[in-house]
Amino acid sequence: MSELETVRGLARAALASLEASRQRIDDLNVYPVPDGDTGTNLTLTVRGVVEALDATSAGDRAALAREVTRAALMSARGNSGVILSQIVRGAAEVLAGAGTVDSAALAQAFRGAADAAYAAIRKPVEGTMLTVIRELAEEAVDRTADSPADLLEALVRRGEDAVARTPEQLEILREAGVVDAGAAGLVELVRGIAAAVAGAELPQPAKLSEVPQEAVHLEPSQYRYCTTFVIEGEDLEADALERELERLGDSLMVVGDRSALKVHVHTDDPGAALSLGTGAGIIEGVEIADMRRQTEEREERLLEAVLPRVRCAVVAVAAGEGNRRLFERLGAARVIEGGQSMNPSTADLLEAVEATGQAAEEAVLLPDNPNVVLAAGQAARLAGRPVEVVPTRSLQAGLAALVAFNPERSAEENAAEMNSALEGLATGEVTVASRYASVDGIAAREGEFLGLLDEKAVVAGPSFPEVARAVAEGLLAEPRDLLTLLTGQDAPPLDGLLGELAEGHPGLEIDVQEGGQPHYPLLLSAE
Repeated sequence: MSELETVRGLARAALASLEASRQRIDDLNVYPVPDGDTGTNLTLTVRGVVEALDATSAGDRAALAREVTRAALMSARGNSGVILSQIVRGAAEVLAGAGTVDSAALAQAFRGAADAAYAAIRKPVEGTMLTVIRELAEEAVDRTADSPADLLEALVRRGEDAVARTPEQLEILREAGVVDAGAAGLVELVRGIAAAVAGAELPQPAKLSEVPQEAVHLEPSQYRYCTTFVIEGEDLEADALERELERLGDSLMVVGDRSALKVHVHTDDPGAALSLGTGAGIIEGVEIADMRRQTEEREERLLEAVLPRVRCAVVAVAAGEGNRRLFERLGAARVIEGGQSMNPSTADLLEAVEATGQAAEEAVLLPDNPNVVLAAGQAARLAGRPVEVVPTRSLQAGLAALVAFNPERSAEENAAEMNSALEGLATGEVTVASRYASVDGIAAREGEFLGLLDEKAVVAGPSFPEVARAVAEGLLAEPRDLLTLLTGQDAPPLDGLLGELAEGHPGLEIDVQEGGQPHYPLLLSAE
């Protein structure tokens, strides 16, 4: 068999192994962002190599190595795919110059692969596929006396052990209770190659760690778009381009050579990244993925798998990443972004309600804003199953209502309990006047803080502590047991306010949470 046919067979085996585990690897994907596409990206990257090998007639190993390296670079998708392209490049460059492809040559190829992968990452992170390729290289160097088949079999075992230890090295994996998706994918790739070299059937996909509920709801990337593209030209300057691109986002990689570079960046401005690319050369292979949408789709898919079917689910509207996490922690199945100046439509609410249909028979809608109550009612009427609206007019009310939720009760029963829970709730807000206004007889100049009690303006002034204190004291005019504070974007410090409240109201429980909501530096509620 020619070397070309041998390489084709190995690449196809690697692809088959990845395809068998693609969905499971996607589900594990929480790092660097939980967009659920690592298995897909690795599969598409290797598929590009297979397609290039099927089309080539390269006659010598050096030419074949160049074909494989370029194909991996051109087809690389996402973080994992770009790293894999460098693993392929490092291995191919070593094997291209090897006299005989024996275990010693394979060990050097794995070492070259690890070195190339680490060199491609500006800030290497352990507990990822970088760790696994490094450990595979270390194992290979210790086993040069083995046959290639035995060496690769040992590497699969070492890789499985390395993958199992990734949560010990990366906090986000430990918190989510999963192993690293890229690392798991790399081992599946090696598993396929090992089976092909041994002349064995591809084994059933390895049982990867179960995806727990903690891995479902995770904070998305601060940037929206995963942007990748290739630049072709002459005398391309990777370092110079990287310096310009690093202003646009994170997860940045610029890899390749002076004739072709692959760019990967997470950014809110893909156009600016592409403009920098066109300034350097000719761009092609542009891929722009909406990571927010991918994260939502991953959550929907995993919720069906990890949540048992219940009688009732909750759909809530919330603004601010911290508030979203609070709602999810209290049991909301779906949280729609919305609030002041960004109200979701009836269609948005209906879509979210329908998305809970696989997990629950009925649903409760929490609009959490006076401007969303009407749309929520319309969505409930359009739903094809029982849906109740609890007309919460604030985030604070939504959270208080959710405390009374029981997924085993009907939507009607939950709505009654949640409405009862709101009867003793008092709410307050501190916002910033965008222009001069007189609200409920309270005048606020542009830029001043405006305090409200149960949606009625009661105080205004330039001092945040004074306005916040007045609102808090208004809420505590009647005896209260619990005061909850949700801090907004760029909220001023609360230390002084908290100290005064604790001193003035002995026995009062004060719960401070980072809500992250826009427009309102502080939201308050008292029960």
